Amino acid sequence: MPEIGDAKGEFRGLAYRNDTELKAWLAKRPRETALEPELPIVDPHHHFWDTPQRGRYLLHELLEDIGPGPAAGGHNIVATVFLECRSMYRQHGPAEMAPVGEVEFVNGIAAMSASGGYGPCRVAEAIVGHADLTLGARVREVLEAEIAAGGGRFRGIRHGVSWDAHDEIQRYATRVVPPHLVRDAKFREGFAQLAPLGLSFESWQYHPQLVDAIDLARAFPETTIILNHVGGVLGVGPYRGRRQEILASWRKDIAELAKCPNVYVKLGGVGMTSFGFDFPERDLPPTSEELAAAWRQYIEPCIEAFGPERAMFESNFPPDKQSGGYAELWNAFKRITAGASASEKKALYSGTAARVYRLAQP
Repeated sequence: MPEIGDAKGEFRGLAYRNDTELKAWLAKRPRETALEPELPIVDPHHHFWDTPQRGRYLLHELLEDIGPGPAAGGHNIVATVFLECRSMYRQHGPAEMAPVGEVEFVNGIAAMSASGGYGPCRVAEAIVGHADLTLGARVREVLEAEIAAGGGRFRGIRHGVSWDAHDEIQRYATRVVPPHLVRDAKFREGFAQLAPLGLSFESWQYHPQLVDAIDLARAFPETTIILNHVGGVLGVGPYRGRRQEILASWRKDIAELAKCPNVYVKLGGVGMTSFGFDFPERDLPPTSEELAAAWRQYIEPCIEAFGPERAMFESNFPPDKQSGGYAELWNAFKRITAGASASEKKALYSGTAARVYRLAQP
């Protein structure tokens, strides 16, 4: 399960299965053949890292998870978007400029993919980095440096604000932040720098904080906000065993947030251990049928509230790999949307992501 990060982005505390351990676990069940293999997919949320704690997850590991193309029974992943995860921060120079190193690092991987030597998928066609918005207006210098480092691929930032009063939950966070950070005047001064530069904001918080996300979206209607991981519903610690109660209040907040036309939602992240499902503890990895049955209660309300034109499926790999394989994850999503129309599927699997992140349309 995910652990709290230190200043360098490393993990400490709770056990986290790295890629080598997950490969052995997933190998216990044959990889599923893709449903609707020709359907183009843009994966708008995955990470790259290489640390002793988290293991190695770089271009080759991602492509191995994506697997063969539709002709060989795999999913048709045409492009991806990288999301910040505190990888390869600069070791020297001003502290606020450290995240520029991550953009430089991922832009190099994107250039490798763009060479065509690693298959047809356009890996990291867009890059979302990090910048400390509590710098206020001074964050503009960081953002401009990241735009330059991204070589035309930089699209926005994520400044995670996930916080909870319970110590058990704070152990799942990757940044230590104060409560209600998005209401802080300095944070909002920094946030105001995004829209003039054409940059978006990835909103990553836990479900009790959705009221803050709603307030932020209303205060900055000109800024594109992408809600990560269906709003970060918690099912561990003091939230364990309260799933239906929490779902009821979460649905109300999701419906209210969806009234803000500048907000989009990512359908995924439910494989993280913080959602409280038991898949990571099972001896055998789950099938796509099992994943679909568990995840449907989060996916369908989001599609209903936001509509396909403002919703996009995501893998959130490798964190969601703790609950199953890449092929099974996309099959689970396809099972959930089996009754959707062709135009709805196009939006959910590629169209919305391509439009929001300004990618080449499949």
